Amino acid sequence: MPSNDNCDEKNTLTVPAPNGGPHAGMTRRDLIKGVIAAGAVSSTAYLFRGPLKSILASAPGSVERLITLDVNGQQRRVDVMKQETLAMTLRYKLGLTGTKLGCDRSECGACTVLIDDVPHYSCSVLTHTTRGKKILTVEGLAKPDGTLHPVQQGIVEEQGFQCAFCMSGFIMATVGFLKVNPNPTRAELAKGISGNLCRCQDYEKILTALMRSAELSRGVSHV
Repeated sequence: MPSNDNCDEKNTLTVPAPNGGPHAGMTRRDLIKGVIAAGAVSSTAYLFRGPLKSILASAPGSVERLITLDVNGQQRRVDVMKQETLAMTLRYKLGLTGTKLGCDRSECGACTVLIDDVPHYSCSVLTHTTRGKKILTVEGLAKPDGTLHPVQQGIVEEQGFQCAFCMSGFIMATVGFLKVNPNPTRAELAKGISGNLCRCQDYEKILTALMRSAELSRGVSHV
């Protein structure tokens, strides 16, 4: 029985081409091979038309893993997975454990940090969305010489917390709130930080401490 190659050689295709171009007399097999080869070259050229970094970044669902974050005034390079939350990055990649993980579902506020001066639950913020923004955690409040932030100092003076697990979240929420309302009433402050929960439930003592923090922020002295 004759081979397929022989059969294909006898069954030629006449492709119109000017002046008897190279397509005239082409076999079916040659035509198919040519189409496949041309498609492969075209696909390769499309995929690698730019730097590999740009190619990977443009693929559906992909993100750049190694990114730079502005955390407490420092540029920090960190390897981040696309589904990673800011709380996880801060605690386990950057070692900033002052940000606590309580409920891990946007209910308790223990993970509160400031992003561009606005309080956010870091357990529900994807790290990749914070690129180009300023992130402030409780570790970034004190001055380089160790001087406490007024909100921290007010808590120290009034001994506002018991176990203090929720304290850093309350501090960051208060710092953010005082930026928009530096002279709040007790009721206004209570509403402003109502997104934070205390497991010890000593809210009156917490509010007293945070009201003192507001006074210190305004430069009010109890002499």
